[in-house]
Amino acid sequence: MKNTHMRVLASIVALLFGAGCAHTPPTISPVANVDLQKFMGDWYVIANIPSYPEREAYNAVESYVLQPDGRIETTFRFRKGGFDAPVKIMHPVGRVVAGTNNAVWDMQVFWPIKAEYVIVGLNDDYSQTIIGRSKRDYAWVMARTPTISEQDYQAALSKLKVLGYSLDKLRKVPQQWPEAAS
Repeated sequence: MKNTHMRVLASIVALLFGAGCAHTPPTISPVANVDLQKFMGDWYVIANIPSYPEREAYNAVESYVLQPDGRIETTFRFRKGGFDAPVKIMHPVGRVVAGTNNAVWDMQVFWPIKAEYVIVGLNDDYSQTIIGRSKRDYAWVMARTPTISEQDYQAALSKLKVLGYSLDKLRKVPQQWPEAAS
């Protein structure tokens, strides 16, 4: 029994290190090019197929700051479970994958795990974006404003469907602004 647990633990550690160290090209189509300076700043999460911490997010905002060394410092802030819940903050770090015209990043929430982050949709004026993953397990529809038109929202959903996403788990993120100080 002890050997079985050790083998399982060794397999998990190997998997985690492999996931954290290797980068394979995405099997989901990124946009052709991203101007990182234009992309930086605040993005309100309009809808997502959420990761575990985001399942009950309200007023979710992702903020990016490009560092001189090329890292993308990220602040993800949200309220879990309601507009009056305490603010939660996460600080993943992004790194652009070389040769992708800035459209594919590795996003590291904690060491050594790096998650694929692919910019699959981006308006010409950088007002709306869609982030996806090759596994089609998570997705984010984000905008510079806390709401978007129904027409833009439906266009984002159509884009996700074309990319091979099932929208069964898509959640519209409640946004209520201006937010009271916490």
